[in-house]
Amino acid sequence: MFVAIIRIGLLLIPWLTVFFIPKTVFKKYTPVAIFASLLVSINCMLSVPFKWWTVKGGLLNKVFNDLCFILGPFFIGTIWIFRLTFGKFWIYLLTNTLMDLFLAYPINWLMQKLKIYKLVNFKSKHVFFVSICFALVIYPYHLFISRTKSSE
Repeated sequence: MFVAIIRIGLLLIPWLTVFFIPKTVFKKYTPVAIFASLLVSINCMLSVPFKWWTVKGGLLNKVFNDLCFILGPFFIGTIWIFRLTFGKFWIYLLTNTLMDLFLAYPINWLMQKLKIYKLVNFKSKHVFFVSICFALVIYPYHLFISRTKSSE
């Protein structure tokens, strides 16, 4: 029951902040958030055969965990980070680095202590490096799609 409450909170709480994002800004950064979410979804799918992490309760609970994280803090966090830093690459990179460190170490540690999941063949440093790689891929992706839209 406790784990279910955390999952629901992970999904819903970030969406409460959307009211502070102008509609045009939300629309502008939604494509990059969708792309980033797709990358994380692929990572989550690969975690099953490679046993990167396990979730108590089997595959269905793992899918719920993954979706709550991807559609909640990750999707909305991507929009917020782009809203606050896009156009200033070094600030974007610094912000992402700090957020990824926060995710990889204290949040990861807390989630494992709360028995939300357990890392197996994936360590905190891997969480950090994969997150940084995703950040370095999605920034040029957004540059590309924003230039494509402006030239239409």
